[in-house]
Amino acid sequence: MNIGSGSGYPSSALSNFSPHPFVFDGVKCASMEGLLQSFKFDKVHIQEHVCTLVGKAAKYKGKKRNKAWKTRQTLWWQGVSYDRHGQEYQDLLDRAFNALAAGNASFRRALLASTGMVLTHSIGSSKRSQTVLTEREFCSRLTHMRTRLQQARG
Repeated sequence: MNIGSGSGYPSSALSNFSPHPFVFDGVKCASMEGLLQSFKFDKVHIQEHVCTLVGKAAKYKGKKRNKAWKTRQTLWWQGVSYDRHGQEYQDLLDRAFNALAAGNASFRRALLASTGMVLTHSIGSSKRSQTVLTEREFCSRLTHMRTRLQQARG
């Protein structure tokens, strides 16, 4: 199943563009896209604003910072810098997706509705240096979370 905001359910509901509110490290996020785009900004108050955005609004806000983070290969969260290629950044992504799954029932339902399907994201980039979340980073996290949810259901 190719995940995309313009696709049918559950694909569209698994897109980072979907309005799935959750709280991450005490910050209210309106969507995963808002949180991911906020990582491009080094100022906490701007990050908090970007976290309130959904879909294209979040993506376009983050686009303004593409050159800055790509040049340095550095992302930020709450005053801490992260090497895009480091394990600490991968741990940050894990925590973010775990917060989404824990905090949003409609996201969990969509994830479980994808049971038995191989998850792909064809518009996603495969180069870490060009995106804050590669297709592999995205789909592997969703697949892992889905497995955990299935096991918890028994």
